[in-house]
Amino acid sequence: MKAVQFHEVGGPEVLRYEDVEQPVPAAGQVRLRVAASAFNAADNGMRAGFLPIPVELPHVPGYDVSGTVDALGDGVTGVEVGDAVIAFLPMERNGGAAEYVVAPAESVVAAPTTIPLADAAALPSVALTAWQALFDDGQLRAGQRVLIVGAGGVVGGYAIQLAKRAGVHVIATASPRSIDAVRAAGADQVIDHTDTDLLGALDGQVDVLLNLAPIEPEQFAADVAAVRDGGAVVSTTAFMATPGDDARGVRAATVFVLPNRERLTELVSLVDAGALTVEVTRRVPLTELPAIHAEAAAGRIAGKVVVLA
Repeated sequence: MKAVQFHEVGGPEVLRYEDVEQPVPAAGQVRLRVAASAFNAADNGMRAGFLPIPVELPHVPGYDVSGTVDALGDGVTGVEVGDAVIAFLPMERNGGAAEYVVAPAESVVAAPTTIPLADAAALPSVALTAWQALFDDGQLRAGQRVLIVGAGGVVGGYAIQLAKRAGVHVIATASPRSIDAVRAAGADQVIDHTDTDLLGALDGQVDVLLNLAPIEPEQFAADVAAVRDGGAVVSTTAFMATPGDDARGVRAATVFVLPNRERLTELVSLVDAGALTVEVTRRVPLTELPAIHAEAAAGRIAGKVVVLA
């Protein structure tokens, strides 16, 4: 079968489109005929070697995947050959940038039926990140207020939608290029961070500050003043410390997305109910994945890219 993989860490040029042996599902695994994988920033970090996830080389990237079950390992129940599924694969194992991939049976859930199967690869890890940031780490409840810094990205779009559905008042920062999208996602107030003082633009403190942007640490620390006593600061930018304020009881939490089959199933249900929109900006063939990594390395990826197998 064909796959894109890297035999050593480095720049995008280490990625190779080549023939590899088709995987065979072991006990407790299923094999998927891949419809698509999704490109995530962490794929770039693992390939470059600066994200500390212990992958085995050679490594096939693409831990978000959609496809059709085509073989079952011993002991697998609850899933059948022919099922359309999505999965958030273990990041240290081979991913879905290939024609076939094996997955732990417990990681796959039924795919949404209201969107193309390939597009469904865009959902798993980013939607789970948004959910965990808001409700697991942030402990947000209906009637509270959240400030989402850097809401113009893919995780931000899911975070806005999920927070609004939960009855949370959403204040979001964005750049001019993404303000319309952030407003369309449902934000109650949108602040242009390029020309507005954030703290001055708020009409009161918030319960949770969710940071999704690589802002300067000094600015991040100053923004903690936006959070009420006893609130929380949550961040997905794991490469820098998340500030809190012990004197005021403001918690600090850094999000490391975790697989959660039950939650992913719930997110699929929201998609099928029309309560959650899956964003796909581009669809590219597997042969173009190295070019996508090159764009990411140069900092130019916008929106969500799915890679068609």
